[in-house]
Amino acid sequence: MKICITGASGFVGRGLIPMLQSAGASLLLVGRDFKKLAELFPSIPVCTYAEFDQMAKGFDCLVHLSVVNNDSDESDEIFHKVNVDLTVNIANAAKKAAIPRMINISSIHALDEKNNSKYALSKREGAKLVSQISGIDIETVYLPLVYHDQWKGKLEVLNRLPRTLALRAFGVLGALKPVVHVQHLANLILETAPQRKTEEVILVDNIGENFVYGIAKRTIDLAFCGVILALFGWLLVIIWVVITLQFSGTAIFAQERVGQFGKVFTCYKFRTMKLGTIQAGTHEVLASSITPFGGFLRRTKLDELPQIWNILKNEVSLIGPRPCLPTQISLIDARRRLGVLALMPGISGMAQVKNVDMSDPEKLAKLDARYLKLRCLALDIKLILATALGGGQGDKVIR
Repeated sequence: MKICITGASGFVGRGLIPMLQSAGASLLLVGRDFKKLAELFPSIPVCTYAEFDQMAKGFDCLVHLSVVNNDSDESDEIFHKVNVDLTVNIANAAKKAAIPRMINISSIHALDEKNNSKYALSKREGAKLVSQISGIDIETVYLPLVYHDQWKGKLEVLNRLPRTLALRAFGVLGALKPVVHVQHLANLILETAPQRKTEEVILVDNIGENFVYGIAKRTIDLAFCGVILALFGWLLVIIWVVITLQFSGTAIFAQERVGQFGKVFTCYKFRTMKLGTIQAGTHEVLASSITPFGGFLRRTKLDELPQIWNILKNEVSLIGPRPCLPTQISLIDARRRLGVLALMPGISGMAQVKNVDMSDPEKLAKLDARYLKLRCLALDIKLILATALGGGQGDKVIR
């Protein structure tokens, strides 16, 4: 492949270029300071942005790394000039040079709609504008903290540790926050015919392989069950008695749900709807089906407490995609296509906190897929706290 790269002198570029070279790619480096590029990579051709559309003819791909990063104290004008104007200009120049593909590199910070930093705002605007350019295949790729054989910033201390110890320490960080090795980016760039299953491309290390994360997540789940049983066992009994008096011994509602890897399991909740209510997604049920006490349980999320039995059986976690009914085929298919079924379902999750319910299967599955990529201890704890503070009121009923 023949690949053009902007911003090659940065940390990501310095790790990426040797990998692309070792794979046999021919490179052209583009930047304002072409002398610095020539010093860093003396064997690779370089050019300025003014020369780019001529020098890049016949190349297969443009990788746009140039950026004003989120830790910069530059002005709004500089952030816009680099992260928006330059991105649009280089995309149009690549189109003029008949380059068929552009990979615009961004950060997961830009995915957070509530992040209104200069970096996030400018990167979101740049990605939006280049997505409207026709005649060239442009995809924006979102990265978390990137590493290769070295670490940067506050993690530079790891470079001074023995390699084995440094990797173990970094494994703990990888459980707390998403990270990605630059090799994943190299692999994506070198794809000759990319087949994306989602419009949102997020590159991360597979946290499912992180031992620390797996142990910590399970420990949090079990600790939650222990706290509920030890401190609120009396409350479970009271709720059970009240519902039993209403429904003559049917306080626990058992329903088949789709779990991890598509396996069906029995989910347990306190009954909140009248006997005879249709077996369907909550968004398909009339509001009049909910009893007054059931409405209270749903608002306070106390109806979910019997699921501690599902947690103990390792069928459900505190945080994960909301388990659906086996009859919700469109949602199951969307989740399977996006790889979401690999996750253990949760009592609450990213979609629930954002008030996205099962009435829109595609939108829900895409948020589940985002959680699949971004899950980490920090995010799980954030979602637990948001749920405890009232975030997300469950699936909406028909009113």
